Amino acid sequence: MTEEKTGAILKKLDEIYGVTKEGFYHDQPWQLLAAIMLSAQSTDKQVEEVLPDFCRRFQTADQLAHAPLEEIEASIRSIGLYKNKARNLKKCCTQIVNEYDGEVPADMEELLKLAGVGRKTATLFLADAYDIPGVTVDTHVFRISRRLGWAEGNNPLKVELELQKVLPEEHWNRINFQLIYHGREICTARKAKCGECVLGEWCERKL
Repeated sequence: MTEEKTGAILKKLDEIYGVTKEGFYHDQPWQLLAAIMLSAQSTDKQVEEVLPDFCRRFQTADQLAHAPLEEIEASIRSIGLYKNKARNLKKCCTQIVNEYDGEVPADMEELLKLAGVGRKTATLFLADAYDIPGVTVDTHVFRISRRLGWAEGNNPLKVELELQKVLPEEHWNRINFQLIYHGREICTARKAKCGECVLGEWCERKL
């Protein structure tokens, strides 16, 4: 795909979905990281419903690190895979307190050492918390970027690296939420609404 076509797509995405998003409710960076961890295999709505009480109950990483596991579980019980996520949150916050003086590191390699933090979570956190450019590849970004002809990789990391070459850096942080919105409403996995798609004239999807 040419730079001109890519530019046209990005302009349209900006027009339709905007250039900023509302992040998860949080008071401190570690709470934002926790929210992103909770959102895995759960809806944003489910996460938003528990965050206010969660953030009031655990106001510091140290508080969560020393909280009984049962208390953490109870605070996120409505979230999918809550038992596993509670264990990861407790271990992650323990690491943050003991190894990083209670501050979430602003570095990819360090973030990946934390329990329950994968590359997608780390990239999204760095973008939302510290405005560090990065392409977060979830299922929507993976699917749509391949349909548009931006990427051919067969795994998220390969697609991430391809998109970093194709997209201007100033668009990296917002391509995730824009394609999430587009993927949920129009370019769905099973039956894309191609007749309603504003990107149809540039799409390289093989029907």
